[in-house]
Amino acid sequence: MPKQAKLKNPGIVLQSYIDKYEINPFIVSKALNVAYQSVSNIIKGKARITVPMALRLAVYFGNTPQFWLDIQNSAEIEEYSSDSKFMSAVKKIPKVQKPTGKKIKELKAGSKKGKRTAINPAIPKKAAKVKSRKKIKKFKTSRAI
Repeated sequence: MPKQAKLKNPGIVLQSYIDKYEINPFIVSKALNVAYQSVSNIIKGKARITVPMALRLAVYFGNTPQFWLDIQNSAEIEEYSSDSKFMSAVKKIPKVQKPTGKKIKELKAGSKKGKRTAINPAIPKKAAKVKSRKKIKKFKTSRAI
């Protein structure tokens, strides 16, 4: 199994396993108890390897689910990394800043001194006044035993 095949398409790796054991996708789909299209779409690159599929493939081929998921994740990283429009948007994301050491004074919600700000949005704008409460009638239900 070439290492380049892992990065391009998980279907290529699956196809290489199918070729190695001299079986076909139909036999694999029956053994995994999934639709033939599921296996076929993975091989063609139209579907991704999900966690349930990785578990099935791992048991069938005698490796780990993490192996199949790593192949899938590597392929997706390669795909998104090669998309220049996406990568230009990602590069615009600022890095997180370390705290300066100053502690922000936190006010408790409902405090009279507290003001509603972006830092402390927990303080309500205005307390809702309840004018009257309607009594809810309780209906008795009888059960036939």
